[in-house]
Amino acid sequence: MPAPSSVLVVAAHPDDEILGCGGTMTRLAREGHEVRIGILAEGMSSRYAHREDADQHKLQHLHARAQQAADKVGAKEVVLCKLPDNRMDTVPLLEVVKLVEGLITRFRPEAIYTHHPGDLNVDHGVVHRAVLTATRPVAGECVREIYAFEVPSSTEWAFQRLEPLFRPNVFVDITETLETKIEALACYDTETRKFPHPRSAEALRAIATRWGSVAGLPAAEAFELIRSVRPAGNHR
Repeated sequence: MPAPSSVLVVAAHPDDEILGCGGTMTRLAREGHEVRIGILAEGMSSRYAHREDADQHKLQHLHARAQQAADKVGAKEVVLCKLPDNRMDTVPLLEVVKLVEGLITRFRPEAIYTHHPGDLNVDHGVVHRAVLTATRPVAGECVREIYAFEVPSSTEWAFQRLEPLFRPNVFVDITETLETKIEALACYDTETRKFPHPRSAEALRAIATRWGSVAGLPAAEAFELIRSVRPAGNHR
């Protein structure tokens, strides 16, 4: 997208947005695009037996870190919708769709980056379907491109047993923004882990190097293009 545009990242949990496309967001923001983030679930509360038992101070800390991470990658805004964590399959899909529609109405994005549907995490699949439903290509729809990203510790941990498989066909050079992605993930001090966990700095560098080698780049993030609509007269 060479011309300045509006980009929306729709993620399930705080940290998914950085894990999935932190380097790409940073690059887009530096190139003048308006990048905004919508995080649908509250995060963390699934670690408790009951959602109401979740430590509210820890949740507030997590949400503050989401803002710090957004600032780090240059996003103009982050919206926290606070749906139940890892329980989004208990929420009527229509409710999730309406949240995504609200974000689209508010920000009018031309491109959306969101989850791949074949992830191990149930919330990721719900978010993917909600995005597709909210962006049906009817007259007047502003979203022209939808990209699905992988989330380390969720996409690969399905061990290619969940359909559809992640088959990336778009690769973004993040050679200059990889370290910013890693710094942004470090904002999430309750979500990062030590190597060899996929949510470690070392693992993120290895993943970026691997996808870079696939595309002939030093470092890359990989995406699966879900849909691209080119209006008449648009030669981008």
